[in-house]
Amino acid sequence: MAAKKKILIVEDEVMIVKVLSIRLESLGYKIAAAYDGEEGLAMVKKEKPDLIILDVGLPRIDGNTLCGLIKADPATKHIRVIMLTGKKLVGDMETSFSAGADLYMNKPYEWPRLVAHLHELLGEPK
Repeated sequence: MAAKKKILIVEDEVMIVKVLSIRLESLGYKIAAAYDGEEGLAMVKKEKPDLIILDVGLPRIDGNTLCGLIKADPATKHIRVIMLTGKKLVGDMETSFSAGADLYMNKPYEWPRLVAHLHELLGEPK
């Protein structure tokens, strides 16, 4: 059995973190969570996740800045990043992609679609 893939959720809404954690753990992923950008950056270095689900509107360090920091660091730049956000403007999406995001999804998200993207980004069979 392959080692469990680790997903870091960086999101300031506790309920979203809880729901995502429960659903992802039920699929066999190992979950870590952070509730602001600064904590998220520390967790990325400590946990070395395979993938990060990142909210754009975070306290202390916003999601786009955090994504840029992760992608600029040779030790973490390989980590896949999904931006999960309530922001719906095209400019927001462009900012996230220029920060290095691998995927941009709006909230509320569709669970089957999110799971399909997770498998794809992690190189897993669907």
